[in-house]
Amino acid sequence: MTHDSRPVWRSYLTHLECTACGLRHDADQLQTVCTACGKVLFARYDLNSVRQAVMPREFASRRWDMWRYWELLPVRDAANVISLGEGLTPLVRVRKEATRKLGFERGQLELKDEGLNPTASFKARGLSAAISRARELGARSIALPSAGNAGSAAAAYAAAGGLEAHLAMPRDVPELNRVEAEVYAADVTLVDGLISDAGRLIREQAPRNGWFDVSTLREPYRQEGKKTMGIELAEQGGWGEACLPDIIVYPTGGGTGIVGMRKAFDELEALTWIGRARPKMIVVQAEGCAPIVRAFQQGARIAEPWQNAQTIAAGLRVPAAIGDYLILDAVRATGGTAVAVSDEAIREAQLEMGRLAGVYAAPEAAATWAAVGALRRSGFLAGDERVVLFCTGMGLKYPPPIP
Repeated sequence: MTHDSRPVWRSYLTHLECTACGLRHDADQLQTVCTACGKVLFARYDLNSVRQAVMPREFASRRWDMWRYWELLPVRDAANVISLGEGLTPLVRVRKEATRKLGFERGQLELKDEGLNPTASFKARGLSAAISRARELGARSIALPSAGNAGSAAAAYAAAGGLEAHLAMPRDVPELNRVEAEVYAADVTLVDGLISDAGRLIREQAPRNGWFDVSTLREPYRQEGKKTMGIELAEQGGWGEACLPDIIVYPTGGGTGIVGMRKAFDELEALTWIGRARPKMIVVQAEGCAPIVRAFQQGARIAEPWQNAQTIAAGLRVPAAIGDYLILDAVRATGGTAVAVSDEAIREAQLEMGRLAGVYAAPEAAATWAAVGALRRSGFLAGDERVVLFCTGMGLKYPPPIP
């Protein structure tokens, strides 16, 4: 008789917890934000049981996508996972000549190339997790506002899972994002204004029409998908005390990635899979829309909405973020900082990344390259650190940086 030695799928999700007031919520019902205070909910896991069930070295022999970390993800039945192959993106090491130009000849510069995800952006991770869990809990249609990449990712995962997708996008969204969403048969409404205006429309229409709202940090599971970026950094670094980079540079609109990675590192430390050391988290925004940067500089924990937001980086044109306090907490707790860069610097960085690193980065991703140079010149970065820039999307989906 032969025995099946394949690992058994099990999520160790226990409950949801409000990040502000601590109120516990049922994880096996569709939830949005805290029912008491309206703040962000986090998924919580039985980490003691996870530690007994799996060792980190075992992940290497599992499926080649982010769902290999299923013990720390929220889907209870593997049959409910909607996957297009998201995650496990490479860390691309930048050659010495390029790092020297940025002042890091004594350090190491790497790009986490999230443009290689399905739908060509990091949004695939969060929407795979959120829509999979929503379907598992009975949702049949989803809705969200989007500045571009989240909408096309949501549409793709909804289509793959047999759900309806309803999107509201600013009228000036990059055309390829709108076209892509419509190819996936999403219902797309174009809105005069910004993503905040699109969000108001979704919050009005979703309850009326029975759509489940999967907006950024307005449901508990997009950050669970995004946290796999942090778990991957630990695995790619070999686990243990020194597996993480010194610096993470991250383009920030709604901030789910920063929030998710900090959560991942806390969980991994509790599991004793990594040590106490944390990368300094650096938030990058555009000068034309920098509410988190302004709040950081003012010493505030809540970011006031940014008026008249304008930037070529559509994903950074987010005038208000529901998770502002979580983003700012992560930056301050790790000794990081927040910096804004100009659209001109972003365009120049796109061309420089192409010429020196062979990567055609989205404007949001190029903002991290521009920020690193500025932080090196200011002295915040010494030039001997191991730095990971998150290249959150592929530039081919945007208007080109050259005439």
